[in-house]
Amino acid sequence: MSLTDTAIRTVKRSTKPFKMYDSDGLFLLVNPGGSKLWRWRYRFEGKEKLMALGEYPLLGLAQARERHLAARKTLALGVDPMAERKAQADAKQEEAKALSREAENSFEKVARKWWAWWSIGKSPRHAATVMARLEADVFPVIGHLFIDAVETLHIRQIMLTIEERGARDVAKRAHEVIGQIFRFAVARGIATKNPAAAFKPRDILAAAKTENFARVDEKDLPELLVKMEDYNGDAITKLGMKLLAYTFVRTNELIAAPKTEFDLDTPRWVILEERMKMDTPHIVPLSRQAVEVVKAILLLTGNSKHLLPGALDKNKPMSNMAILSALYRMGYRGRMTGHGFRGIASTILHENGFEEAHIELQLAHMKRDKVAAAYNHAKYLKQRAEMMQWWADYLDGKLARGRQALAA
Repeated sequence: MSLTDTAIRTVKRSTKPFKMYDSDGLFLLVNPGGSKLWRWRYRFEGKEKLMALGEYPLLGLAQARERHLAARKTLALGVDPMAERKAQADAKQEEAKALSREAENSFEKVARKWWAWWSIGKSPRHAATVMARLEADVFPVIGHLFIDAVETLHIRQIMLTIEERGARDVAKRAHEVIGQIFRFAVARGIATKNPAAAFKPRDILAAAKTENFARVDEKDLPELLVKMEDYNGDAITKLGMKLLAYTFVRTNELIAAPKTEFDLDTPRWVILEERMKMDTPHIVPLSRQAVEVVKAILLLTGNSKHLLPGALDKNKPMSNMAILSALYRMGYRGRMTGHGFRGIASTILHENGFEEAHIELQLAHMKRDKVAAAYNHAKYLKQRAEMMQWWADYLDGKLARGRQALAA
């Protein structure tokens, strides 16, 4: 006779285990301790096997019969039910392991491993800025994804979102950093591809609105600064180049500057609004080094109203070709221009963690309307002054390094 729920519930314990049979090899093993275990005895390829189906009452009679029937159907197909169940359990275990590996190798976790490796020897400010930008712009979009699940379209969207807020250079650097993370991961067998390598920033970002003036790389700065320091041409031109390097203003803003724009007590240089592209005044905080250069220029120029008067006519400003010609004489034709100092400063200040807004405002790139003009030109002055002093100290350090290289 088949089992009933009543018979199972009311069965009395025994000092020895015994079986309560249902049908087709299904039975309930009742142990002395009170546990009741569903078992099924069957034969596969001539061998007798015993399959555990579950424990009563967690698995009731009806459920046990369903499980038993499913196993019998598997057996009827010529498949060992126990072997199939083990294969399914193994597959679930592998899936769980794969999910665990994916969680461990999420883009964010791999990126943080890369950062810990990459940041060794880097400027703490620069390293902190790179991580801050990852946390602000990248991790919210792809941080949770398994690294091989990141696609080109994800990176593209990150860059376009950054560009929309007016930070094109930051968008380019995001592409560069993401590419570095993927190269790190591919080299270590963590990732199988680098989706950032599929395109260049210029393939999706709008063209830069500013002109691309020739400039040397950071590694070539020490040599350039030594040659500027040793320049044996016109003294005022030489000092003008130094002031341009320290302040990274536009060349025409420097050469046409009247002396009245400079306040060495503050110390700052306020370029008059009529001389600016934005038609608003532009404040240039002067570093200690820049102040010394201006003082040296003033000693040479006498009563001229221009800070940098022309070589032949002191009542006119220096020729707009004077600084470029000096760079040519030093061997930098096609390699460096006066405007090039702006690009060098922008790149290095960004890489060393200075705020985008502070750099862009100091470069006079920030968009201004008439209402905000009076406020914007004086915005972040304290931070900009600290940045300009850091920049001057940085250049002096590069000059010293160039001297050391020549002496070696």
